[in-house]
Amino acid sequence: MARLFYNSTGVHMHNGSLDEEMGGGDLEQSSPERALGRGLLNLEMAVTVEDEKQLPAAPAPRSLAARVKAILFGSSDGDGKEKGSAGSRRRGYERFPSQADLGRNLGLFAGVFAPVALGQFANNLFLRTGFVVGQAGLLGSYSQLVLAYFILMMTVLSICAISTNGALEGGGAYYMISRALGPEFGGSIGFLFFVANILSCALYTTGFVEGFLENFGKGGSFMSGDAGLSTNSDWWQYAYCTVALFICGLICIVGGAMFARTSAIILLVVIFCTITVIISFFVKNKEIHVDIPKTNDIVWRNWTNETSDPTALYTGLSGKTFRDNIDSDFTIDYSTDNTMSYATVFAILFSSVTGILNGANMSGELKDPSKSIPKGTVSAVIFTFCTYMVMTTLIAGSCSRYLLINNYAFLQQINVWDPFVVVGMFAASISAALGNLIGASRVLQALGNDQLFWSILKPATITTKGGNPILSVVISWFLVQLVLLVGSLNKIAPITSVFFLLSYASTNLACLALELASAPNFRPTFTYFSWHTCILGLIGCMIMCFLISAIYTSVALVLMLLLVILLHFRSLPTTWGSISQALIFHQVRKYLLMLDPGKSHVKYWRPQILLMVSNPRQSCELMDFCNDIKKSGLYVIGHVKTGRLETCDYDPCIVETPIWLKLIHQLRIKAFVEMTLADTVSEGFQHLVRISGLGGMKVNTVCCGFYDDSIPQDSLLKRKSRRQRRLFGATERREANRSPANVLETFDSPRTDPEKRVSHHEYVKLVQDALKLQKNVFLCRNFQLLDKEAILRQGNKSYIDVWPVNFFKPETASYFDKTCLFMLQLACILTMQNGWKSHTELRVYLCVKSASDNTDIKEKKLSTFLRQLRIQAKIKVVCWDSALAHLGAKNLEESHPPAQAEPTLDLNSEIGHSMSEYAQKPDSYLGAIKNLLQENSSSAAVTFMYLPQPPTDLAEQTRYMAQLSQISDWPQPAVFVHGLHPVTSTTL
Repeated sequence: MARLFYNSTGVHMHNGSLDEEMGGGDLEQSSPERALGRGLLNLEMAVTVEDEKQLPAAPAPRSLAARVKAILFGSSDGDGKEKGSAGSRRRGYERFPSQADLGRNLGLFAGVFAPVALGQFANNLFLRTGFVVGQAGLLGSYSQLVLAYFILMMTVLSICAISTNGALEGGGAYYMISRALGPEFGGSIGFLFFVANILSCALYTTGFVEGFLENFGKGGSFMSGDAGLSTNSDWWQYAYCTVALFICGLICIVGGAMFARTSAIILLVVIFCTITVIISFFVKNKEIHVDIPKTNDIVWRNWTNETSDPTALYTGLSGKTFRDNIDSDFTIDYSTDNTMSYATVFAILFSSVTGILNGANMSGELKDPSKSIPKGTVSAVIFTFCTYMVMTTLIAGSCSRYLLINNYAFLQQINVWDPFVVVGMFAASISAALGNLIGASRVLQALGNDQLFWSILKPATITTKGGNPILSVVISWFLVQLVLLVGSLNKIAPITSVFFLLSYASTNLACLALELASAPNFRPTFTYFSWHTCILGLIGCMIMCFLISAIYTSVALVLMLLLVILLHFRSLPTTWGSISQALIFHQVRKYLLMLDPGKSHVKYWRPQILLMVSNPRQSCELMDFCNDIKKSGLYVIGHVKTGRLETCDYDPCIVETPIWLKLIHQLRIKAFVEMTLADTVSEGFQHLVRISGLGGMKVNTVCCGFYDDSIPQDSLLKRKSRRQRRLFGATERREANRSPANVLETFDSPRTDPEKRVSHHEYVKLVQDALKLQKNVFLCRNFQLLDKEAILRQGNKSYIDVWPVNFFKPETASYFDKTCLFMLQLACILTMQNGWKSHTELRVYLCVKSASDNTDIKEKKLSTFLRQLRIQAKIKVVCWDSALAHLGAKNLEESHPPAQAEPTLDLNSEIGHSMSEYAQKPDSYLGAIKNLLQENSSSAAVTFMYLPQPPTDLAEQTRYMAQLSQISDWPQPAVFVHGLHPVTSTTL
């Protein structure tokens, strides 16, 4: 890939990565976003470097030995680096340090192919291939290999896709999953992957020791008589495992480069030993009696012939032997004394072929991870699959079933030279243990660097000068040492397989989520995958998890769920991006298109509220109240900034919106923020009412604070975070302590003078505009006095009072219109919310004249009406003769029809249609109405009242606002409501 260097700009490109020159000629690696975010790239002065060659001067050819070394082990530091730097300086610029300079010096073979291939061979190639064929038969072995490698290949395709979609840092699979799924799922899955590597390292170490003891223990293949290492106690085996693990730990402490170079050499040894085994099947094509190891207690306990030791027959390649081994014959495993089944045999097989992520785990040391991981992993998987198929076929055609199930190390006795198999077995097992130990340490280091689990994993981030996480290696080594106490390889295998399968399922899930989200920036250079391969791999992994062990799988899933919840409450600010946001966007867009406004029905109506806020510092209680009353509907907080864009250098709304969102997060309310810039508040208000919402989810109700002469209070300053999250409160308290200061500095203090942003005429026009735009309206007064926490703490119930009568049209008191129903609906919604439901009670007031004989009839009809609406409320009958007495004779006559006319609750009568109008009333009458409200609703938490339509005449508008203020001028929260649309239903 081309590399660019710049001697006139501060930006350099090397192997596709952009870097900026820091002061004094020092260079620092950075991302393209960082480089492009600071300015423009000047390509005119660039010097192009192609494939490690400076175009003006070709490099000296390398020797054959140097080229072979580079292919096997990658680039190395040394004289070449210094010469390159010197040459760069001679050309007048400081050369950007290559990835090799930064510790990334592993190539495809040593960094990926060798670790993956060795991880796939592990214990299975020389120790468990015959076991699988003996238990499952040839056809069963084929099916298990195909199933295992199908799952692996689907996962490999997902790994390749993710690893080629951007710069890959250290941490391997954890890094890929966490950056795709976000910190919650990434952290929990990373922990499971770390545990899987720990278990797998213990598994391979145990397998190494088992093979070692079968050869060098008492009665072993290379021992005569009673000579050999002691095997009388499990503690001796644990001691041997400790020694082997200690050697692995020393290699890992040296560093990842040492591990990779060791792996490359070991793989060549294993390949050579495998070739000798394959050749031996053809060279030794005769019957051989293979000894049964003394570790097989089942055979030796039942052996009665004292003149000879038990043996099993190796027939050489034979058609009869091949036919005998076709079908399965599950029996007892002599190493665990457990009867095998298809699932348990698959678990043992799969646990030994879980090395596909060993290359990805080395991503921090790879020279070009986006190129090496796909090619190295795919080629290693194909190579090992072909090797297993050949070995399985040859074993099934040459070994009796009795031999296969009673001697797991039979290959060395039929080999052309016994030590070849021993060397290969030891090399494959110990290298696989090395791969998992170093993989676990890298994952643990990445978890510590991300600080997802507070400072618990901080020691794991301590590294040597070369970047090797030495303490992470020690921690991983110690945990493996504990797992070794379990003992047998076949006992560790099932739980290891479960944890690895869950890790692979998570990788497939991450790739599937990225594919389904259809994000434009998900365009991996590896294209041989689709959502079909991801979902097949995901389903295959989950099915096999439960087949292997439903208990282990359930425990692992519960553990992962607990970690997800833990990290969710941790609430760490990250810049990784979360796939959940992309998926939510994708689904919301799809369902918004499906949400047809023409199919809406009143049965499913809910308030979609636009709350107009002038200054949030004086509106916290009202914002919280609307959050309670929205009933899972759309809730938009709107704000109008006055001005013209032509006079601004930038849009002020873009700058302030994040501050509003921060305030919403602090107040714990679920709302959107919409801001607009307009010449007047009225014009901006019209913009917000029209544009708030999207598709079928549009605002249907507008809420405003009340227009009065009271001086607003700074509710944000006095508000305390009473609803702190109890879990992990220290973090939440720190955030709560930081947030108010930032918000207070951003928003202006509440006004201290009577002057307002809008006049009462402009305020009335806002109400008129909302009604013209066919939106319901409610105006809230005195909500600075609403103490919700006190209501929820008190032992006695508070009341939500509803007065479904237009006090400016007293003659319509016997009628209900859409406003009355809207008022009842809002009050009912409030009593349905958590907290309000158990601490408040709904009361509906019925205003009657004492001289009327129809009071009982009215109350009964109202009770029936409320019951049809399924509204649980107490009806309070109020005599308002004292208030009506202040009206003139004509008004009294209009207010009360003749006695013989029966009052009705009618939504369709002609009188009901005029109920919403405003008519001027005497001040004495309004004073009496105010007294009536105070007498009956003084203990109410919130009182809902009727809002008549505002008049169009300017003089009447002044009286309109004054008279609304007069009847609500008492120290209790009040809500004036006006409805335009049906909001209740009595049908199913």
